[in-house]
Amino acid sequence: MILETRHFIIPIFIPDLGCPNQCVFCNQKKITGQVNIPTAEEVAKKIGDYLATLPDVENRKVEVAFYGGSFTAIPVDEQRKFLRAAWDYYRTGKIQGIRISTRPDKIDEDTLSILMAYGVDTIELGVQSMDKDVLAFARRGHATEHVVKAAKLVKSWGFFLGVQIMIGLPGDSQEKALKTCNEVIDLSPDFVRIYPVLVLKGTELERLFRQGKYSPWQVNEVVDTAKKMLNRFERAGIEVIRIGLQNTEEISPGGEIIAGPYHPAIGELVYGALIYEQLRELLNRAGAVPGGIKEVEFAVSPRDESKARGHKSTNIKALQEHYGLKTVKIIPDPELVPGTIKLTRLDEEEKDVVLRRKDLIL
Repeated sequence: MILETRHFIIPIFIPDLGCPNQCVFCNQKKITGQVNIPTAEEVAKKIGDYLATLPDVENRKVEVAFYGGSFTAIPVDEQRKFLRAAWDYYRTGKIQGIRISTRPDKIDEDTLSILMAYGVDTIELGVQSMDKDVLAFARRGHATEHVVKAAKLVKSWGFFLGVQIMIGLPGDSQEKALKTCNEVIDLSPDFVRIYPVLVLKGTELERLFRQGKYSPWQVNEVVDTAKKMLNRFERAGIEVIRIGLQNTEEISPGGEIIAGPYHPAIGELVYGALIYEQLRELLNRAGAVPGGIKEVEFAVSPRDESKARGHKSTNIKALQEHYGLKTVKIIPDPELVPGTIKLTRLDEEEKDVVLRRKDLIL
């Protein structure tokens, strides 16, 4: 029996440290919920304390992740101090990986040499957009050429490559976001994160919003765009490991959010919307028409059951409304792999129509 690897991330937040530009959307102290920059000693202690809370299970992979700033823009001596704190756990086998997040224009051969020497195996690039106008409006301070060059370097050195994308920046549109998606796919990252833009207190975006110069996207716009991006990434075999910022005391209603498409389950909404398209396609392939059927049954992987139903059963309700259905059943089937759905019955007629999500084209 092959045991599934259990992944654990120990997050180390270094807000603003190393960032040469103040992007219009950014307030890392609000995003991370952390104000103070930790010392190397505090980093080492946090790793040790975190390890003590993790379950001692087989096939465990523990990674230390440096987030919150542009790590490779930090002075080299400071980089080494932080990395050494994690390296001490890495060399003794207590952790199995180290990852960092940084800007595309702060990657070069010398930097990668240092990272590799200290056991870093994953590098996430804050790409945000591949549209030059969107990057300029966001005051990112780097160009798409930096992204392409950095991604190629990271891959050529054997690191795992992650890409972070933001949707809804000033000047952005669904067309531009999907173009960014296609260009990111061409970079062949190992995984991506998709972040809808929120207007946070203390940012340039807040000022623009209050002056009426920026209109944040609505939740439905984010869901529709991210759904199509997710579809393209899955078809390309690229994992989307997160959609939306992690909820913290600050990133929540009544916290630091001024405006924008906040939803505590935005990722669930996006996956649910994509799976709804999959359910519709299965019914179309089976010849179902609105008003022509009353009952339908689908089989899904147990992991997909909640997503297939949709947030607060929105998918079931939408199918009932569109097709005039009385009953929609979603049955968990452990024989099905995640992402695959089978239409098993239309009214009294048994069916065997199967569709993998990565074969769906939106």
